[in-house]
Amino acid sequence: MEVIVLLAFGALFWLVWQLYKAKKFTQFKQNIEQELKAKVIDSIKQELAETRSEKYPNNACHEQATIFYWTQYKSRILHAALDKEIITKEWLKESGNMRNAQHLFHVEQRFLP
Repeated sequence: MEVIVLLAFGALFWLVWQLYKAKKFTQFKQNIEQELKAKVIDSIKQELAETRSEKYPNNACHEQATIFYWTQYKSRILHAALDKEIITKEWLKESGNMRNAQHLFHVEQRFLP
C-alpha cells in the first residue's frame, strides 16, 4: 500500500515538473516572438540596405521575402539572432535557455536553413 502511494506521489511530482518545464519553454518561445523578432527584422533591413548595389538591388520585394523567410518560424528567428549576434550562446547559457533553444531547434529542425 505504501509503495503505491509513494509511486503516486512520484508520478504526480513528475507531472508537475513536466508542466513547469513546458511553461518555461512556452515563455521562451513568446520571448523570441516579442523581443527578438523586432531586432532580427531591424538587422535584416540594415544588412540589406548596406549590401544594396547594382548587382543586388535588395528592393522592397527582396526585403519582404527575406523578412518573411527568417521570421516565419521561431527557430529561424532564434537562428538569425544568433547568426547576426543579436544574442550569444553565452547569453543562452546565462539565462538558462540553452536547453530550450536545443529543444526548439530539435522540434523545428525541418524549418532550419
